[in-house]
Parts: sequence; structure tokens; C-alpha cells
Amino acid sequence: MRHLLAAVAALSIAGCAVGPDFHRPAAPDVSSLTASPLPATTSSASVAGGQAQHFVSGGDIPAQWWTLFHSPALNALIEQALAHNPDLKAAQAALTVAHENTRAQRGAYYPAVDGGFSATRQMQSQQVAPGPNYPVVPQEYLYSFFTPQLSISYAPDVFGLNRRTVESLKAQEQSVRFQMIAARITLSTNVVAAAVQQASLRAQIAATRDLIAINTKMVGILRYQLSKGYAGRLDLAAQESQLAQLQATLPPLLTQLDQQNNLLAVLAGRLPSEAPAQAFDLASLHLPQQLPLSLPSSLVAQRPDVRQAEANMHAASANIGVAIANRLPNISLTANAGSTAVAMDQVFKAGTGFWGIGADIAAPIFHGGSLLHQERAAKAAYVESAEQYRGTVLTAFQNVADTLAALQHDAEGLQAAATAADAARLTLDLSQRQYWDGYASYLTLLSAEQGYQQSRIALVQAQASRYADTAALFQALGGGWWHDTRAEGGTAAAASPTSNHAAAFRDSDEK
Repeated sequence: MRHLLAAVAALSIAGCAVGPDFHRPAAPDVSSLTASPLPATTSSASVAGGQAQHFVSGGDIPAQWWTLFHSPALNALIEQALAHNPDLKAAQAALTVAHENTRAQRGAYYPAVDGGFSATRQMQSQQVAPGPNYPVVPQEYLYSFFTPQLSISYAPDVFGLNRRTVESLKAQEQSVRFQMIAARITLSTNVVAAAVQQASLRAQIAATRDLIAINTKMVGILRYQLSKGYAGRLDLAAQESQLAQLQATLPPLLTQLDQQNNLLAVLAGRLPSEAPAQAFDLASLHLPQQLPLSLPSSLVAQRPDVRQAEANMHAASANIGVAIANRLPNISLTANAGSTAVAMDQVFKAGTGFWGIGADIAAPIFHGGSLLHQERAAKAAYVESAEQYRGTVLTAFQNVADTLAALQHDAEGLQAAATAADAARLTLDLSQRQYWDGYASYLTLLSAEQGYQQSRIALVQAQASRYADTAALFQALGGGWWHDTRAEGGTAAAASPTSNHAAAFRDSDEK
């Protein structure tokens, strides 16, 4: 028995884990994030949020990237959201669950030791079997047993079943970790987008109310002119229709503003009735001038969704080893020792002790093909996760390319909207002068004011798009989580984007 135990221990130490060893995929071998070269800067316009933005190739992203908008109110709201948002707290709890499950499985590396104590009182039939012998009384048929016992069991990990299981759980933990990091980045981006949208809606509502006031005056003038015979009924009807259409656009804007206020409250972990008091204004936000542009080789290491897909791929690879190991012999060692006596004060006296030691080897012989098909299913699951990883990488690059395209076109759209607003402002100024000098009617002046207010709405929408897409770029490039020491996993070596990304972008080879 001693030689058997020594041989099993040696096998456990020297044994290799069956199944493939995982190799991390490398980044795609591309030199650009977009199909055509990016300009060094975007277009600019002489309005708030109209500055040119410069792309910095290989630039790094700060952990608190939202501070680049230079809005204390926005910073405070994001800090509240990161501290109180229930979805983020749930993701953090899920990470704790995965971590503890991994630690629990690692306990199988060690022997299991259990202690027990039993006490029984029983009556034995005098015709069936005698009871225990006593020195004074020859035979007892009513007696008690007291048995303290220590049991030890150990399953040597000869073929790596436990090692592959732990490897799979550790990979699943990493998947949950990156899922939590992605939730944190998405939350901060959603707060920025909601704040920008709130500011945009407030400006659009103000401009729409001005338009309604202008059109109301125009209707009043036309009614007066109609009564005096200076205007036709058709002109009045057309102006009344335009006024009604403008009035119809206001309630949806008010609804959207209320919804944005409610969204900001919920993102910050509050009820809608506890909506934060912050009222954002586009003029109070600063557009970041320097936009970091990660190298393509770094993008897959920075995107938490790609890292999560990689971890899922790793877990699937380890599960192949688990399925293979389940088809191989399983060895278990057991030992127990204790004492049995008929009185508590005699439990540890000489002659009451017992012990036992054993070794079991069990190997599957016939399971109806279930173990074979489970192994094949595990291999198919690995292929599935590998393709999902490739799809996630492609989506990540598409996301960045889409955002960069939006930023360029946002800048062009903002420039055009600013030009239109300047022209409308000039038209209004000239109309005002002509009206004061008696060369233009009041209706002409109101029409110029109407055109200016409409250009204001278009300009506000263009400004909001540029702010929102700038935030989306920081999210698309990974959100700088690797610099965030407060985020779980932000500084862990296993989660760092600078960790080694060797092997190939193609499916990992199996050893």
C-alpha cells in the first residue's frame, strides 16, 4: 500500500493535463483603423464645440476621460453613477461570485479532511447476537456506542481534470471581470450622452418656443391685415398651419427632456422623483481638442468586449480537457481513523481504536457514448467561441471606424450649420435695419427671425452630435480602464492590456 501511494503521488505531480493548451489570439495584421487615411484634424467652426480636433496616433486614454469635457457638474454626476448604479453593482457582485467559485474549485487540489462523532443507544436481541463484553457483567444486551472518527480523502489529479476545471473557472472569472469593466465604461458614456442630449433638448425647446412666439405674432399681424383688406385668407391660413405645426413639435421635445431627466436619475442610482438638479448647457462643455487614436495592434487588448470573448474562448479550450479527462480512469485515496467505546470515558483507551486506508481506481467502460459526445460538444463549443471572438474583433474595428467617420462628418455638418446660422443672423440683422428705416415690413422681420431660430435648432443638434460622438470614441477605444485603480481588475496583471498577446488571430492551435 505504501508503494502504491508513493506511485500515485508521483503520477499526480508529474502528470500532464490532457486537452489543448490555450494560445491567445494576436491582433489582426492591419496598419489602419479606417479604409482611407484619416486627416490630421477635423473641420472647425466658429461656434461653441466647433474647434478642430486633432487625432493623436498611438495616444493613450485617461481613466477618467470625461474630465476632458471640463464640466464639474458632469464629473460629479458620473461619480454618483459609478458609486450607486445598481447594474454596475450587480456586475461587481457577479465578479465576486465568479472569483469565489474559482477559489472553491481550487480546494480540490488538497486532501479533504472531515471529523465526525456519533453516539448511539441500542437494544440487542438475546437470541440473535450477544452484546459487548464487560469485565464484571458477562454479557450486555442494552448498551451505547461512542465513536469519534477522522476521515481523509484525496483524488490525485493524474490527468489534469481538476487543473482544467480550475483553468476554465479562472477564464470564466476573467470573462465576468471584463463584462463588469465594459458595464462601467458603458455607464460613464451613457451619462455623458444623456447630459449632452439634455442640454441639446433644452436649447431646442428654447428655440422652438421663440419660433412659436414669432409665428403667433405673424398670425396676429395677418389677421389684422385681413380685417383691413391688406392680406388674403390664404396667407393667413398658411401661417396658421405653420404655427400649428410648430406647436405640435413642442410636446415631443418636452417629453424627451423629461425622459432624459429620468434617465440621468436612474443612471445615478436614483428614482425619477430624485432626479439630479444639474441642468446641462452645451456652452458649459469643452470639446476635447486631442483625440487619442490607438494603434490597431493595441485595440484588441484595450476593448473589454474583445478581452471577454477571449476569456470565453479560453474557458471553452479548458473544457475540452475536462471532457477528455472524464473519459480516463479516476483515482481516489481514502483513510479513516477513530475509536469506538461503550462509555465516553473509555473512548481513547487502549484497544478501542481503529483505522483503515484504501485506494480506488474507477474507469468508464460503457456510458452509451455520452462521454464521447460530450468531448465532441466541448470541441464544437471551442470552435463556436473562436468564431464569436473573431466576430467581436471585427465588430470592435467597425465600431471605431464608424465613430471616426461620424466625428469627421459631424465636424463638417457643424461647420455647415454654423455657416447657415451666421447667414441667418446676418439676414436678421439686415431685416431689422430695413424695418427700422421703413424699407421692410414687420412680416419680413418676423420671417428673418423665424429662419434664424430654425438655424439655431440645426446648429444645436450638430453640436450635440459632435459631443456625443467624441464620448463614443473614448468608449470605442476601450475607455482607459487599464489606468483606473478603483475599477476591479483595472491594475491586475491578468486584465492589463499590456499583457502578452501572442499566437495568431486565427483559431488557436491545439497541442
